[in-house]
Amino acid sequence: MALATSVDVFPVRAETDVVLVRQTVRTWSIQQGFSLVDQTKMVTAASEIARNTVIYGGGGTLRIEAVLDGTRRGLRLIFEDQGPGIEDVDLALRDGYTTGTGLGMGLGGARRLVSEFSIESKPGQGTKITLTRWK
Repeated sequence: MALATSVDVFPVRAETDVVLVRQTVRTWSIQQGFSLVDQTKMVTAASEIARNTVIYGGGGTLRIEAVLDGTRRGLRLIFEDQGPGIEDVDLALRDGYTTGTGLGMGLGGARRLVSEFSIESKPGQGTKITLTRWK
């Protein structure tokens, strides 16, 4: 099991917070020794989920953790909101599905950019999405 070696929590309530998430994830990715490609993948995934947190979840939080699992170093991002939740997670992960005006690539795209992806959502109770990328 991965051990968090450092942790910080940020609000994700407005578009300006999405920019802060991108900057913070880039900084933490550099600190973990990620390559430029891996930094970009993690920032892109974080940006997509942060935007979803604001737009669909009504705002929430990001918990960012530097993690260690044996000799592996990584970065874990946990986005949580208390919004309406996702009625059908499998459908929401399908490319092309959207409840808004986007292309419907966000959740599935974010999942493909990270090493580990999990989503917990209950209608009326909110959503928790965890992204982990290992170096």
